[in-house]
Amino acid sequence: VQLQASGGGLVQAGGSLRLSCAASGRTFSSHTMGWFRQAPGKEREFVAGITWNGGNTYYADSVKGRFTISRDNAKNTVFLQMNSLKPDDTAVYYCARRKWENYSGSSLSDDYDYWGQGTEVTVSS
Repeated sequence: VQLQASGGGLVQAGGSLRLSCAASGRTFSSHTMGWFRQAPGKEREFVAGITWNGGNTYYADSVKGRFTISRDNAKNTVFLQMNSLKPDDTAVYYCARRKWENYSGSSLSDDYDYWGQGTEVTVSS
């Protein structure tokens, strides 16, 4: 399984970005997916998750109402739409695959087994 994240960049505060994560492998549609981020000097933190069928989504309190996670199982891709970006959102964003098929979302990084390479998001004030 390989995960390829893209879509990061430099944006002004209040702007928007859409991250994508393309997955290889035949079992993408059976796994919950998540987005995490790591800012310089900080621990990696959970951002958002979506169950294998897209029926449930989960968000960190810091991004609720501003970020939206979605997925297209036909294209093996998960997305993170980020609106109203703030300088505090500056980080490297990682997509990850939840361990075990058909499991619900989790905010714990130890519950994810495959990780993308990360895409950098910088929000200027």
